[in-house]
Amino acid sequence: MAKEFTSIEAAHRAFILRQHIFFTASAAASGHINLSPKGLDSLRLIGSNKVVYLDLTGSGNETAAHLLADGRLTLMFCAFEGPPLILRLYGHGRCLRRGSAEYTEILTAEFAAIEPLAARQMILLDVTRVQTSCGYGVPFLTFTGDRPGLNDWAEAKGESGLETYRRANNLVSFDGFPTGLLDKSQTVE
Repeated sequence: MAKEFTSIEAAHRAFILRQHIFFTASAAASGHINLSPKGLDSLRLIGSNKVVYLDLTGSGNETAAHLLADGRLTLMFCAFEGPPLILRLYGHGRCLRRGSAEYTEILTAEFAAIEPLAARQMILLDVTRVQTSCGYGVPFLTFTGDRPGLNDWAEAKGESGLETYRRANNLVSFDGFPTGLLDKSQTVE
């Protein structure tokens, strides 16, 4: 049975911190819904109603476009080990530009000032609702380690190659919405 909460409680926090993967879901008023898996120790809980994750360069930049267009964002965590549970964080997100004061402050405070080469931006979620449900249908899966592919790919491209890749692939969503990635004057709320 689903239960709702207004903030991330201690038990939720402990559960989230044990997970190796989470999923993001976002959408604009039209176009496709985006659902993406995230891992690589990129998530931090920075308050009872605030979560941030370090967003790494990928094939698209759908979440940024959807946040710019609409702002809604949901994160989902599933127990693949131990007792069953699904936990969702609902709210509104915004992008923190690489190099911005807020990005740098969070990078220092939450990530020991270590920025992976593939870092593209941070996604900050202001949580308005927490929901848990049984998770009985989620299978057991064993975590054996992170895949090295993204880091290897980023190292092979280097900083200038990543910048070129982002310009070619991350400025507009698959549905044609701007992501605001390189627009320094644009605030993503």
